[in-house]
Amino acid sequence: MQAKIEELLKKKEEAKLGGGKERIKNQHDKGKLTARERIELLVDEGSFEEVDMFVKHRSTDFGLEKQKYLGDGVVTGTAKIDGRPVALYSQDFTVFGGSLSESHAEKIIKVLKLAMKTGIPVIGLNDSGGARIQEGVVSLGGYADIFLLNTLASGVVPQVSVVMGPCAGGAVYSPAITDFIFMIKNTSYMFVTGPNVVKTVTHEDVSFENLGGAETHASKSGVAHFVNENEVEAIASVRKLMSYLPLNFMDRSPKVEFDMSSITPQEELDSIIPDSPNKPYDMKEIINLIVDDNDFFEVHSHYAENIIVGFGRIGGRSIGIVANQPEVLAGVLDINASVKGARFVRFCDAFNIPLLVLVDVPGFLPGTEQEWNGIIRHGAKLLYAFCEATVPKITVITRKAYGGAYDVMNSKHIRGDFNFAWPSAEIAVMGPKGAVEIIFKKDIEKSENREAEIENKLNGYIEKFANPYIAAERGYIDDVILPRDTKIKLINSFSLLEKKVDTNPRKKHGNIPL
Repeated sequence: MQAKIEELLKKKEEAKLGGGKERIKNQHDKGKLTARERIELLVDEGSFEEVDMFVKHRSTDFGLEKQKYLGDGVVTGTAKIDGRPVALYSQDFTVFGGSLSESHAEKIIKVLKLAMKTGIPVIGLNDSGGARIQEGVVSLGGYADIFLLNTLASGVVPQVSVVMGPCAGGAVYSPAITDFIFMIKNTSYMFVTGPNVVKTVTHEDVSFENLGGAETHASKSGVAHFVNENEVEAIASVRKLMSYLPLNFMDRSPKVEFDMSSITPQEELDSIIPDSPNKPYDMKEIINLIVDDNDFFEVHSHYAENIIVGFGRIGGRSIGIVANQPEVLAGVLDINASVKGARFVRFCDAFNIPLLVLVDVPGFLPGTEQEWNGIIRHGAKLLYAFCEATVPKITVITRKAYGGAYDVMNSKHIRGDFNFAWPSAEIAVMGPKGAVEIIFKKDIEKSENREAEIENKLNGYIEKFANPYIAAERGYIDDVILPRDTKIKLINSFSLLEKKVDTNPRKKHGNIPL
């Protein structure tokens, strides 16, 4: 028996070496951790339970039968993060460049199925050269099998992808289906076709970094939700993200202990809105004052910055926040902002995370570029997402709520549970100046002093309509609140809505305007 135990221990040590010491050194020389080092940093100490350590590939072509490594280029298993269970896989670039074979794919699929059966999140640490070319269509089939499981798991358990090296060709579509993508500056990239193919087809000269690097996908394409300076920072960010997420679609939004006696009126909020309705301010200042410990975990911070999305806690309860940002494009809704907001709202709704919506929106961005690229269709995605969501939804209008954007930003009409407004709120079909020029067009044209007439009509319009009280008279606003009391109002409202039940009509699924 002792000999058999020694053989087992020897095999385990062999598996832990992956492609060998020289390749591990190469990985470190590139500023990258190994697959197992990444797992050790990510999960609670001693919690990782590995599965399929002894799997090898079954290919016999192109001399592969002479090159077999235990684990076949991916480490899989379960672990805990802050005491809560997760399933995970970590691709090992030291073995065949982390390339995906039939066996490699089967290991990932097993973990995805296990996660769905047990109701725990999945984290994928991606570092792969793509399909193992020597296996041909078998490796392509492995990718498709993974894509199917990613799709079936969507909305069942949270799925997080961390791109820690190359991710090209078909490999990009697994992370793309998952809920959140992390990338690392200078060491990770994603693209469907690489720079050489791009040059051949379009004659464009582009670097790996500019085509599909972390900063490109974080700011231009919106593919990456988070961009980090290095792997250690990325892994710490993943741990923080997981603290806000439930384990599965039946689980409740996480809640931590909170000292209610610590709540006092936040008088800074009373003076945060500028006197001029056209002067910008930073909505993040309001968010940081409202959330517990001034701790807001922003998602997509470099993309479509005219809308803010992310996670925070209010009264210890994990919530999702969607907010217009007056500091960027006056907080207007455009194509990218609409899509960014819609995807975040749908994620929160899928996993029972309550939503707080902070509104200061002058409308949708006008122009031929927006219209020709489908602002109608893309804006409808955000509308659809809010309409469909059945989680607790609370809206606070801080200043402008104009036109169709008022409707879209979780208005009472699309099942907002509590809709509050600050005294500075302006709820109207459009901005005062535009409204006056339409309503009083004939009077203005007849006037000898056009500017004075506009000014006169404008003052009257602002006094009558640029406020929250007409909407409040009709019940579209539940209460006009003092800004300083916002947090306690939100804590009480979310507490009341904790056991909220709302449903959508029975159907196979809706047809969101993709």
